[in-house]
Amino acid sequence: MLVMRANSLLNGFSGVRPLVVNTMLDMLNKGVHPIVPEKGSVGSSGDLCPLAHMVLPMIGLGEAEYNGVVMEGAEAMAKANIPLVELKAKEGLALINGTQCMTSVAAHALADALMLEKAADIIGALTVESLRGIKNAYDPRIQEVRRHSGQKEVAENMRRLLEGSKYVTTQGELRMQDSYSLRCIPQIHGASRLAIDYVASVVDNEINAVTDNPIVLVDTGDVFSGGNFHGEPVAIAADTLGIALSELGSISERRIAKLIDPALNHGLPAFLVKHGGINCGFMIPQYAAAALVSENKVLAHPASVDSIPTSAGQEDHVSMGTIGARKAAQILENVRVVLGIELMCAAQALDLQEKRKLGAGTAAAYNVIRGAVEFMEEDRVFYKDQKLAAELIADGTLVRAVEEAVGELK
Repeated sequence: MLVMRANSLLNGFSGVRPLVVNTMLDMLNKGVHPIVPEKGSVGSSGDLCPLAHMVLPMIGLGEAEYNGVVMEGAEAMAKANIPLVELKAKEGLALINGTQCMTSVAAHALADALMLEKAADIIGALTVESLRGIKNAYDPRIQEVRRHSGQKEVAENMRRLLEGSKYVTTQGELRMQDSYSLRCIPQIHGASRLAIDYVASVVDNEINAVTDNPIVLVDTGDVFSGGNFHGEPVAIAADTLGIALSELGSISERRIAKLIDPALNHGLPAFLVKHGGINCGFMIPQYAAAALVSENKVLAHPASVDSIPTSAGQEDHVSMGTIGARKAAQILENVRVVLGIELMCAAQALDLQEKRKLGAGTAAAYNVIRGAVEFMEEDRVFYKDQKLAAELIADGTLVRAVEEAVGELK
C-alpha cells in the first residue's frame, strides 16, 4: 500500500510536497509498517479508512510494526529516526483518497494466481495420467479451431507435461472419450486464464495510476474535481479473479471425486485405499475439497454488484472493491488446498497401479509430492499432509521443479 501510494503521488498530479513522499519511502526503507485494519472500506471515495490508518504514523498517531514489535506510531517513527510530518493544504486528502488498499490486496492475489494457474495444469496432468486419460483431447488442432489463447496455452502445457508418458492413452485404446473434468481441461483452465489476464491488465494499470481527487494540473494551474478515486475498475477485476479461481477449484474437486469413486475411476480401488471397509482412504479429504469449493461458490458472488450510499447521499454509488479483493484472496487460499488434495490423490492412484513411465513434467510433480507426503497404506491423520501439499503449491516448489524439467510453462 505504501509503495503504491507513493508511486501514485510521484506522478505529480496530487499537490503534495516531496517531503511527504520521501517520508513514506523512509518508512518503507527503514521498516516502519503501519497497522491497517483489513475491513472498513466501501471502495469509494477510494480506500479512505485503510489509507488513513496507513498514514497515521506519519503524523505521530496510529500504530505501526517496527523490528517485529507493534507499537504506537510516534514511537515507531522515533525509533526509526524518521521525522513526523506536519501536513499542509491538500496533503491529507491526497494521502487517503485512492484505491491502493484494494489494489494491493488484488495484486498479491493476482501474483499468486499466476503461479496457481500453472499448478492447476500440472496437477490436472498428473490426474490424467493416473486415470489413463486420452491425450488426443489436447491436440493443437482442436485448440486452433476454438481460437482462444488461454485454451491453446493450457493444451500446450498438457502436451509438454505428458510428453513421453506411458500412462496416457489414445482415443479408442481403452475408451472413446474421457469425462469433462479431464477432456475439457484446456477449455476450463483456459477460460480462467483469459479472466486472469484481464485482471492483470487492470491491476498493472492501477498500480501506476493517479487515483486521488481533486487532480492538480501544474502546467495550467487548473484543479479539477473528478472521480479517479472510484474503485469500480479494480472491483470488477477482483470479482472476476475470484470467479476464475473458483472454477479452477471446482474442476479440481470433480477430478478428486472421480479418482475416489470405483464407478468412475476405471478400476482403481474405492477411495484409493488397498483395504477398504476398515479404511476410509481419501473419502474425507474429498469432503474437505467439497466444502471448500462450496464455500467458494458463496465467496464468488460479486461484491461490485452491491452499493450503499455514504456521505449523506453525496457518494451515492460505491464499488466495494476492497471486499472483492479480500474475497478473491480467500478463494485462492481455498483452491490451493483443493489442488493439494488432488495432487495427493493423483500420486496415490499412480501408486495403486502397474508402474509405467511418467511424462516429462508429471514425473517431476510426482517426485515433489512424494518427497513431502508418503503413500497411504492405511488411514492416518490427514490434515498435516493436506497442509504440506498446499504449501508445495503456495511457495512455488511444485512449479519450479516441473519447469526445471520441461522449461517455463505457459
